Amino acid sequence: MESEQQKRLRASRRAVIKLGTGIVTGGDGQFNAAHLEPVARTIARLKKEGRQIVLVSSGAVGLGRGRLGLHRDRLNDMVVRQACAAVGQSLLMHEYEKLFQAHGIDLAQVLLTEGDFVDRTRYSNLRQTMEALLKLGVLPIVNENDTVSTAELDYLNIRAGERIFSDNDRLAALVMSHIEADALVLLTDVDGLMQLGPSGSKEASAKVIPLVEEITAELKTLALGPSEGGRGGMLTKLAAAEIAMQAGGVAVIANGTKAETLGQIFEGEPVGTLFVPKTRMAGKRRWIAYAAGVRGRVIVNAGAREALTGGKASLLASGVTSVEGEFDAAEVVSIVDEEGLEFARGISDYSCGDAQGMIGNGSQGPEAGGRTSKRATVLVKRDNIVLMDRK
Repeated sequence: MESEQQKRLRASRRAVIKLGTGIVTGGDGQFNAAHLEPVARTIARLKKEGRQIVLVSSGAVGLGRGRLGLHRDRLNDMVVRQACAAVGQSLLMHEYEKLFQAHGIDLAQVLLTEGDFVDRTRYSNLRQTMEALLKLGVLPIVNENDTVSTAELDYLNIRAGERIFSDNDRLAALVMSHIEADALVLLTDVDGLMQLGPSGSKEASAKVIPLVEEITAELKTLALGPSEGGRGGMLTKLAAAEIAMQAGGVAVIANGTKAETLGQIFEGEPVGTLFVPKTRMAGKRRWIAYAAGVRGRVIVNAGAREALTGGKASLLASGVTSVEGEFDAAEVVSIVDEEGLEFARGISDYSCGDAQGMIGNGSQGPEAGGRTSKRATVLVKRDNIVLMDRK
């Protein structure tokens, strides 16, 4: 019997589809038309059914490397990766133009950087542009602007929590959340999230986990390890699926090397691993939790942590023990406990300098003209705080 979530996929009107490097390119760094032609046919059919589709595509760096005849080891150099991206982006769009032209579908290239998510004005402009493209019947093809941005390319030096997106899985999820799509589909070269075999290894005969209702630490252990040709791997796909769930949508990880997969997903067939949504998080709160750049850290004492995790308290200056980093008022900060563990994020009402002064003045806050006010004790208002789920 078709599940409620599978019905939601079949009824979805707006979806973000992400194609991994293993789908877009072959081992020789060439465009893999054999994989992409059935994807294009299915997308054309979905659009004729009245659905709005956004395509997030990897593969530019790989195509550029293939065109330039470079060995894979050369991609360890950042500048070389950027050069490959510059060459590969035009090749990628040229191939997509040929594919979708046969179906009468107009394309738009949308190249994004972290600034398009961090800056609230640009974030809003991005939403308006995407809405206009979708209403015009255009298929947006999204990627990071790797030629000028190093966030996604710098996968050799990433430290947890410092990047908004360091892979196209997370980028796809952020776009899905931002345009409030119904579904996120991550097409890769494996059948889904696999259970461990009896020996503790991912055997060829291991079964796909068909349904995930909560992303736990145990699931993350199954997903460790990057993919061979791409930057992410299953762990980044779990992170992307979690964002989709928080946005109130469904997510699917499935094998895009099989011609029928994409069509089966939107027909409600049990394909790959299906992630069901949690309670939907409000748009501003999703921006704070996932899309905004963290500009600094606020370290709080045990009492403040307890008050915040209780669900109704604002962050008062009296609960702050120290402030780290450079940030202005209205920028997002990480809220951590005395052990250095992040448990929340929020929009600061004050700059780092003013916040530091409030701590030293016993929770007094600045007013115009340099005066202080004992009423201004709130560093981060409750409505601007999001608790982070750290499983």
